[in-house]
Order: sequence, then structure tokens, then C-alpha cells
Amino acid sequence: MDNEQVIRTLYDVQQILKQFGIFVHLGHRIWDIELMFEELKKIHNAKLIDDKVFKSAVLVLKREHRYEENNLKHERGI
Repeated sequence: MDNEQVIRTLYDVQQILKQFGIFVHLGHRIWDIELMFEELKKIHNAKLIDDKVFKSAVLVLKREHRYEENNLKHERGI
């Protein structure tokens, strides 16, 4: 894992997972984000990515999850 890799988008997180042969597509973006987080934790716990990469990726996933939650609330008129 390139320690200089900049992680700013969900696509960047997908590319990290892809390096380990992990492709996530469940059909709903929020579910994808949640599963990506679980897979990222497993990779980090196995010491395959460092703390800096993990923390950056988690921040992106949290931001995207909040965005999707807000969209769902808006669609439902909440």
C-alpha cells in the first residue's frame, strides 16, 4: 500500500479495497459504504494498511454515509 496515497473520495476507498481483490456492490449506495467500512477494518486489523490510510478512508466513508442518510431523509420528507 502506497503510504503517500491521498484518499479523498469514495472512489479512492474503492481503489484501496480493489488492491486486495475486494469489490463491493450491493445495489444500494449506503449498504455499499457500510460493507466497505467492514472490509476496510478487516484489512487494517490484518496490518495490510497503515493507520493513516485507514483513518483517511474511514473519514471519507463517514462523510459519504452522512450524505446518503441526509438524501434518504430528504426523499422521505423527514
